[in-house]
Amino acid sequence: MDEIEVPQYFICPISFEIMKDPVTTITGITYDRHSIENWLFTNNNTTCPVTRHLLPIDSDLIPNHTLLRLIQFWCTQNASQGIDRIPTPKPPLNKFQVLKLLKHLMDPHLQLRKIRELELLAAENERNRKCLLQAGVPKAMVLFILTCFRKNQTDNGLEEALSILQFVNVPEEEIKMLVEENDQILDSLTWVLGCDEVGNSVTVKSHAVLVLKTLIQNAGNRVMERLKPELFESIVKVLRCGTTKQGMKAALHVLLSACPWGRNRIMMVESGAVFELVEIEMGTPEKRTTEIIMGILSQLCSCANGRAQFLSHKGAIAVLTERILKVLPAVDDRVIFILSLVSMFCGTWVVL
Repeated sequence: MDEIEVPQYFICPISFEIMKDPVTTITGITYDRHSIENWLFTNNNTTCPVTRHLLPIDSDLIPNHTLLRLIQFWCTQNASQGIDRIPTPKPPLNKFQVLKLLKHLMDPHLQLRKIRELELLAAENERNRKCLLQAGVPKAMVLFILTCFRKNQTDNGLEEALSILQFVNVPEEEIKMLVEENDQILDSLTWVLGCDEVGNSVTVKSHAVLVLKTLIQNAGNRVMERLKPELFESIVKVLRCGTTKQGMKAALHVLLSACPWGRNRIMMVESGAVFELVEIEMGTPEKRTTEIIMGILSQLCSCANGRAQFLSHKGAIAVLTERILKVLPAVDDRVIFILSLVSMFCGTWVVL
């Protein structure tokens, strides 16, 4: 390749490689589709890499068919030099195709196959995920999960629907709307977390708690004030029984996000959250996880039952004092605060 002179206009200004799917932006510069989409969608840039002019994320990328044919012809002419022919790229996903897939979700015989196709599209690239979002796929997946919940059905696309909701980056306002319009969505995710009959249980529950984290972190006060004990019981069960590392962090974030409401703190303590958090901390997790755990414990120990549960774990005080000056300054502050609460209100022989 180094011995062959490649025409300069075949080279993508971003990747400096021969373009496989040349597209022209509104600034008049041609890039390889993968490179410019990565520049816009993944790196969240809003300017043209060459001209530095404004290039909105939703601007059209027009396929440069003439240049593609020239590149393909040049590759064919130089095949004897080891140059591979550039295949004709498949057209990008469009909203009509997605709506057609969603329509087939209503057919029980096609349901699983179509939802798996949607999952593959979501996993492929950011362009597809934006197209799925515009076609209303997140709402369709929420409705699908609700249907599974009401029918107690766990074996026909539930894992894929949860996976799609993870892939698609739904705007905050749309998340709030989804939760408010579908008040049983949190109940359905609680059901998934507590369901032992679901296939590939660890993965499905990890997906469910990650979706739950997104919903809880963006939910309004009205939703947060009406969370149910079953939700916290399911989260604590996930922490107790184990899940993926990503799932565990998501479960901790759910607890942390719900802590500001006193009613939620009481339900967490009643579900055994304090004891399980100490158990996790005894396993010496990574620093960021410790920081989240201490953030939750500092709020749960502000109530008497939380402090009592904290002291019921024989290793609680020891594991907290072990963390001082060994993790992060923020952790030191929270550990000292927790110990001060325990000492002030529970100054028994166990503490002293």
